[in-house]
Amino acid sequence: MPRPPPSSPGSAPFQREWYPSRWQCRALIAMGAVMPWAVWATDLPAPWGVPLGMVAMVGTWWEAWRYARRPGCVFVIPADEDPVQVDGEPVEALQMRCRGPLVQLGWRQDGRRHWRLFWPDTLPPGQARELRLAVRAHCISRSPPAVAP
Repeated sequence: MPRPPPSSPGSAPFQREWYPSRWQCRALIAMGAVMPWAVWATDLPAPWGVPLGMVAMVGTWWEAWRYARRPGCVFVIPADEDPVQVDGEPVEALQMRCRGPLVQLGWRQDGRRHWRLFWPDTLPPGQARELRLAVRAHCISRSPPAVAP
């Protein structure tokens, strides 16, 4: 009986670029458009409602503009014990949260928490699955157990 070929010692690292989602920009613009109506529908006095609604609309559109101009970043999740890298810099405490089609990656770098949200237009389902598998494989402790078996 022929022997199966030897398996590879590890898999290739996962690499993915994050960039701002057009869907999120459009959602922020749409929310900003309904802000004046939403504030007007509250029990605020009329002289306060319209100006506050306009301020909320402009603020939401400002956030959409800022978000759309955020620089992209590149995630590299190695298959071995090397640290995860974001834009070539090592990071700590990588965490992933999946909420339906949205995937959020969080990490700590230089004592600060950072996060990026992947929408379906920036991370196709196949690559979302690869990302989940890479994060799970990387987060498994490879150190020997601290207690005797």
